[in-house]
Amino acid sequence: MAHVLMASIPAPGHVNPHGEVIRRLVERGHRVSYVNDASWRAQVESLGATLVSYSSVLVDHAFAGDTDAVDHLALFQDEYEAMLPAVTAIVDDDPPDLVLYDIAGVPARLVAVAQGIPAIQLSPTYVAWRGYERDMAEFLDGVRADPRGVAYLSRQQAMLRAHGISADPLEWIGHPERSIVVIAEQLQPHRDEVDRDVYTFVGPAVRRADPAAWSPPDDTPLIVVSLGSAFTHQPAFYRRCLTAFGDIDDTRLVLQIGSVDPDEVTRGRPLPRGVELHSWIPQREMLDAATVFVTHAGMGGSGEGLVTGTPMIAVPQAVDQFENADALVALGVAVRVDTSDATVDALRAAYTTVTGDTVRERSRQVAASLAEAGGADRATAIVTEHLAAV
Repeated sequence: MAHVLMASIPAPGHVNPHGEVIRRLVERGHRVSYVNDASWRAQVESLGATLVSYSSVLVDHAFAGDTDAVDHLALFQDEYEAMLPAVTAIVDDDPPDLVLYDIAGVPARLVAVAQGIPAIQLSPTYVAWRGYERDMAEFLDGVRADPRGVAYLSRQQAMLRAHGISADPLEWIGHPERSIVVIAEQLQPHRDEVDRDVYTFVGPAVRRADPAAWSPPDDTPLIVVSLGSAFTHQPAFYRRCLTAFGDIDDTRLVLQIGSVDPDEVTRGRPLPRGVELHSWIPQREMLDAATVFVTHAGMGGSGEGLVTGTPMIAVPQAVDQFENADALVALGVAVRVDTSDATVDALRAAYTTVTGDTVRERSRQVAASLAEAGGADRATAIVTEHLAAV
């Protein structure tokens, strides 16, 4: 039995993508200490890991689609500084055999390098490619030219140097020594330019479906609408989905509406037969049965839609979702409809397209290719191989 340290932040998009890998390591008899905020104790312990808590600065932070990039980076530096003492303490008191870390678990890599402990990044999103700095030069130069960026980089450089690392912070953080990438390789920009000696794409490490969480009551076609966990306050969009899909014969419609008041969606009218509104849904299980997935095209939702072979209507909200939506369209498994263009007619037209034979067959083909990539099984095997070598 080995001791594995995992570090991530309290956000579904930074825990769920590799949660199944952690679960399977525990099932194989390894002991996992998981650094995260105390509010995520239940989620961490459900994986079989032991929580090592710190006080995250992100717990009460509401991310907005127009968040300034430099302020966003500075906020994550605050998070690194909040996480670092917890990582240092567990490494000093109970040294791990291997360190795993999410892209936002930078302190874990930092301490691992300083202590000579093997470390592997588990990336829930796309990764750097050869020429990344050149392609991103305008953004990176902008950060370095902004006084706030200078202050942020100075803090980050001090953190690195305190652990014996003299590299440029933006380059060091963006280039791990070893990374398992738990996304569909088809969503990776410039994937032909990715260093395969560093990065291994295994596809989404989607967890096993749990029949106890949800099972289809019958074989009625199912439409699932979900904008993820962070960009859910879209009552007008949900109303349009209700109008567009709510009266399709012999079809069920399930809308995940987050914190939106159901009355904002229904406006006091009774729901049509076969329509359900929920603040949260067992999305993984529902997508196994779904005919169509209306998604914000976040990396996690996109991955689950691809793995389950569910045709998608992509309605991106922020950050990488626009690029993801375009990649899904290019794959032939989705139609993109921006929120501002998501009229009832546009949604119905998109539904007609994605329920056609062409998109359905292509979705099945992509799902088959991701099954071959290995997902959680392959990711767990790679980690196990590293443990055997330490």
